[in-house]
Amino acid sequence: MRTHRKFADLPPARRRAVVVAATVQLLLAGAAWWDLARRPEDSVNGPKRAWAAVIAINFIGPLAYFRWGRTGPRARR
Repeated sequence: MRTHRKFADLPPARRRAVVVAATVQLLLAGAAWWDLARRPEDSVNGPKRAWAAVIAINFIGPLAYFRWGRTGPRARR
């Protein structure tokens, strides 16, 4: 039977990998939410609320938003 290991029980290299992956995920999601918040409604493919939820899905969500969620001009400054 397999038991759950704690973060502290992981080897140092694996811990670093988890921290790096989590940091990249948070940065991607933060950038996507920031862009979504600043982008006009008519420059988004579909409802903004739906894209906000999609962005919360691991790496796939922010990447999908950047690829398929945006149209038209960039966010106004």
